[in-house]
Amino acid sequence: MEEKKQSGGLHFVGKKDELIKAKRSFRTLEGRDVLIIYHQGVFYAMDCYCYHAGGTLENGDIEDINGKLCIICPKHKYKITLAEGEGLYRGRNPQEKPPVFRWYSKGVKQRVHTVTEENGEVFVKLVMIPNWVDSDYYQGEKGKVERAKAEESDGDMPVMKDDDDE
Repeated sequence: MEEKKQSGGLHFVGKKDELIKAKRSFRTLEGRDVLIIYHQGVFYAMDCYCYHAGGTLENGDIEDINGKLCIICPKHKYKITLAEGEGLYRGRNPQEKPPVFRWYSKGVKQRVHTVTEENGEVFVKLVMIPNWVDSDYYQGEKGKVERAKAEESDGDMPVMKDDDDE
């Protein structure tokens, strides 16, 4: 898709009805690979590759985890909030008696971008603050090389099992 740019750093990413129908769309904006997601009446945009090992998030399931909508990386089951890009994990505090599984935050790990709608058109503005977010590692030409390396070494790794699968 040819990129149409509007002033203020807004990038045209598609017609609203087409993006709703597609549910998920991939776009490259200013050399950055972005995933646009339409879920439960809301548009979200985030870096397309998971911060952990560069797996594509495009086919990840979306689940409500602890009251937050999250995309689950299909590669290693990492949970990332759609709205903030926060990495979530489930763990136990051994000092609690008895220790109980709870959801904890790793902080912002995945860069999310601003989505706006205007007259049936959808625009994404790339958000580059803070200066570094873990998902930045897998962007651009260098990121392409790193994703290939991660994919190659992934053949040696066992498939991750989600705690919820137990």
